[in-house]
Amino acid sequence: MVSKPPAGDPVQDAPQVTPPQHAAAGLPAVGHTLRIAREQMGSLRTARTLLKVNQKDGFDCPGCAWPEEDKRHVAEFCENGAKAVAEEATLRRVTPEFFAAHPVADLAERSGYWLGQQGRITQPMLLPEGGERYEPVTWERAFEILAEELRALDSPDEALFYTSGRTSNEAAFLLQLFAREFGTNNLPDCSNMCHESSGSALTETIGVGKGSVSLEDLHRADLIVVAGQNPGTNHPRMLSALEKAKAAGARIISVNPLPEAGLERFKNPQTPLGMVRGAALTDFFLQIRIGGDQALFRLLNKLVLETPGAVDEEFVREHTHGYEEFAAAAKEADWDGTLAATGLERAEIERALEMVLASERTIVCWAMGLTQHKHSVPTIREVVNLLLLRGNIGRPGAGVCPVRGHSNVQGDRTMGIFERPAPAFLDALDKEFGIVSPRHHGFDVVRSIQALRDGEAKVFFAMGGNFVGATPDTEVTEAAMRRARLTVHVSTKLNRSHAVTGTRALILPTLGRTDKDVQKAGRQFVTVEDSMGLVHASRGNLPPASPHLLSEPAIVARMARAVLGDASTTPWEEFEADYARIRDRIARVVPGFEDFNARLAADPGGFALPHAPRDERRFPTKTGKANFTAAPVEYPRVPEGRLLLQTLRSHDQYNTTIYGLDDRYRGIKGGRRVVLVHPEDAAALGLADGAYADLVSEWTDGVERRAPGFRVVHYPTARGCAAAYYPETNVLVPLESTADVSNTPASKSVIVRLEQSPST
Repeated sequence: MVSKPPAGDPVQDAPQVTPPQHAAAGLPAVGHTLRIAREQMGSLRTARTLLKVNQKDGFDCPGCAWPEEDKRHVAEFCENGAKAVAEEATLRRVTPEFFAAHPVADLAERSGYWLGQQGRITQPMLLPEGGERYEPVTWERAFEILAEELRALDSPDEALFYTSGRTSNEAAFLLQLFAREFGTNNLPDCSNMCHESSGSALTETIGVGKGSVSLEDLHRADLIVVAGQNPGTNHPRMLSALEKAKAAGARIISVNPLPEAGLERFKNPQTPLGMVRGAALTDFFLQIRIGGDQALFRLLNKLVLETPGAVDEEFVREHTHGYEEFAAAAKEADWDGTLAATGLERAEIERALEMVLASERTIVCWAMGLTQHKHSVPTIREVVNLLLLRGNIGRPGAGVCPVRGHSNVQGDRTMGIFERPAPAFLDALDKEFGIVSPRHHGFDVVRSIQALRDGEAKVFFAMGGNFVGATPDTEVTEAAMRRARLTVHVSTKLNRSHAVTGTRALILPTLGRTDKDVQKAGRQFVTVEDSMGLVHASRGNLPPASPHLLSEPAIVARMARAVLGDASTTPWEEFEADYARIRDRIARVVPGFEDFNARLAADPGGFALPHAPRDERRFPTKTGKANFTAAPVEYPRVPEGRLLLQTLRSHDQYNTTIYGLDDRYRGIKGGRRVVLVHPEDAAALGLADGAYADLVSEWTDGVERRAPGFRVVHYPTARGCAAAYYPETNVLVPLESTADVSNTPASKSVIVRLEQSPST
């Protein structure tokens, strides 16, 4: 039976806390999945929908970007993927009557959980200048408003076009084409906030800003290092791949400040034995201090260099550049400095070294725990150094594996959603469409917020996502958004960004992944690229949530026609009618997509994009070889009486979408305003388990950023470290606190003090 959305926000004043769990998935995951799905969709719709998730004739999960094997399970989804599908395929609806009953000021007081639970948006809505409520608006008028505002700008660079990772390849390609024909490279995207550091480091070192491994490589590896990542919550289907690798003889080192249930034991719900006993995954857990990873990998590199026969000298000689400078820097690493940076014991690092040396095929996987620090780019370069030393790039069962967190975030970048595009891409785009793309760089996410704050940008357009909820320095970001003349969100459901608006605001409701998409040329499908560079089709199977919805490609095409008018010779109407025509153009612009439509027709499972380091041991860097690097070792220095905070997700959460108020694996129930602190650190600060504290971040600008009323949870995190959920703690992350090179917000290393506060 489908349940109604909550009428009011649930009380979160007193979350219940039990000891953390030591295994992920199993029967509890199955039960939770079915309960959430039935509440949102009902039993019949649940079966009809979930059995199509990640199938060759179905739709790609709107959750994470983990790939599928060629042979699919009947149930090819995880608990959190099922939650994402259920919330999109929900039978709950947000109608014009809802907006009439809830002024924007009321929406602004609601939690993200409450907003998301209301259901699918059914009609385009306008918040007029001076208005208190969103009002229904026709699609024609909505595009007229967009055209009015964009044409009135003094420069195309006063417009920002943001893209969420859920956007399809076809829609992303059209959006970047429109933006560049309009005259700007202001194409910030969610990559700027997550794996931009990975792309920056990998492009410099191996020449391709993507991972170099396949699922088959994981299954063949001798050693898998999982660093700064919690796959049990953020990429649960990865656990199946790790389980298969373990069964084939692989060993796993996990490197993380927090112990995570999914990396301890995986109870695979696909098998009876897995449901009952599960499989132990991690062989060795390095509980590192936040931000100590570069120091760890630098010392490991020194120790490899000092071990006779450990370096793959032929690979280094034939395929790399910069070895001598790197080796000189690595030899300067010392034990005392590394132990201080990492919080590890000497014996732990020596054991990790033994496992590295015993492995002929090593893969290093990572996520936000490595990418969201000031020194993230040199940290990832140091990971690459370790792999290069042992010849573990371009070898089966070895390589780099940055695990992307959103289903097509990698594909959007491939399609040209990038504020700093390669000249070769722009040359190909201009030749194909007869346009002149701007060559100056545009704004990334942080620069976009600064531009809005400083009056340099006036129109903000978002293709999906929850920009306000995802970005740092909440008060600064929200004030910046309110300075815009127009904010536009292409959305399926409500979120915080709809309540923080410019002078005027539009909500443009769109089809979701689960929705059937029929255009003039017939039924359509879109494509996505997963975390390992595999491109495949996605076909929704449900009737759309409302007859008033438009697809993402249709919205971009109609916007382009309204804004550019007869001056544009691009066949926007043809692209809206038949997405195959978009793919024909992608095939002529983007390398690796040749014969795009024909290849999809020949293999419903899709195809792998070329990757020179993986496929040929060819490295398209400036030197023509894989580059060793030698950056100074950095790690956060924390003053006495302070802690280093990392922001993270709960298990009932996907990015900024909050499915529930529990974090089952960490033992948290009924609330999100909790801070996890080591018992000895809490004792030193005079904070009992169950006490309430305000979190106050400290930054060089002297501005006080405060997140009040967090319940202190004594938790086995690394000493000197703390953890709390975002988006509630985004307010603590200074806008200017970013990673060098990539400009990614440093959300994983925030210096905070805890001030005891009364229970709320």
